Amino acid sequence: MKFSGKNVLITGASKGIGASIAKTLAGFGLKVWINYRSKPELADALKDEIIASGGVAAVIKFDASKE
Repeated sequence: MKFSGKNVLITGASKGIGASIAKTLAGFGLKVWINYRSKPELADALKDEIIASGGVAAVIKFDASKE
């Protein structure tokens, strides 16, 4: 499957399972939007890790539990 150039938003992606999913999908060529609610330092660290390994990532803050 071709994923290059596609975007994916992962809620709760700054740690745990969400972070693992973000890294995996970035490895397949998707641009990963890392959603976090309260820990920007974790989200930024994950973004930096993905970019350092050749992926594309961005960080976006919102609380999906209230929408």
